[in-house]
Amino acid sequence: MCEAPPQTLKNLEDRCNIFKQQQFTFIRALDNARENAHDKINSVKNISQVQHYLENNCYNLTDKRILNMFLDTCSDLNRFCTRMEAKHPETSKAGGPISKCKTLLNPTTDLTSVRAKYPHDVVNRLSCEEAKNYYGGIVSIIPVAMDFIKEGAGQIQKPRHQLL
Repeated sequence: MCEAPPQTLKNLEDRCNIFKQQQFTFIRALDNARENAHDKINSVKNISQVQHYLENNCYNLTDKRILNMFLDTCSDLNRFCTRMEAKHPETSKAGGPISKCKTLLNPTTDLTSVRAKYPHDVVNRLSCEEAKNYYGGIVSIIPVAMDFIKEGAGQIQKPRHQLL
């Protein structure tokens, strides 16, 4: 079995932008899965919950495709962080952007309070307060993770003479 070629930052951004265009399909898929799970009261808290919905409460092929796309994108972001840490150990310091990104992408991290900020319109595009409350964190994870990755990449590219 062939391993996929390593993601470049540009390829990763492109994948995230494609997913962003599918946001309403993603929300609809989560809503359908939550309804099938009889779990319409609670918000979607973490990546593991999306995985659970996919495996146990998702019966529509379109819904399965978009939930898989979300999980694959999160996995690619996490792999990119791991490779970045391996190639540039200075990015793995505690509290740094890559460390924060890996924590964010941990499948059990509670995302209910995570919100993408300007210039991301991800949460703002959600149509009503109910959708923002139930899905705001989960739809924010990808743009927030990309921001952390870009910040980490920016630190690598800074000239060393700033240490003087």
